[in-house]
Amino acid sequence: MKKLILALTASMLLASCSVTVPVNATSNSVGKKIGSSSTTSIFGLFFDGGDASILTAAKQGGISKISTVDFKSTNYLFIIGKFETIVSGE
Repeated sequence: MKKLILALTASMLLASCSVTVPVNATSNSVGKKIGSSSTTSIFGLFFDGGDASILTAAKQGGISKISTVDFKSTNYLFIIGKFETIVSGE
C-alpha cells in the first residue's frame, strides 16, 4: 500500500498541465507566420525577466498584421510555470 501511495504521489509531482486559450482575433487574413514570446515563473512569485507580450511575439515572427492571439500556460511539478503568447498573421 505504501508503494502505491508513493507511486501516486511521484506521478502527481512529475505531471505537467498545459492549457491554450484564444485571446483575440481580427478581421485580417490568417497568415503563415507565427511568433511567440514567453516568460517563466517559480511559485508564481519569481519571474525570469522574459517578455510574454503580443508585441514581442509579433516581432519574433516578423508579423506586421496580426490575425490571432493565443495564450498558453504550462505548469511543471506545481512549482514552475511557463507563460507563452502565440501570434499568427502576415
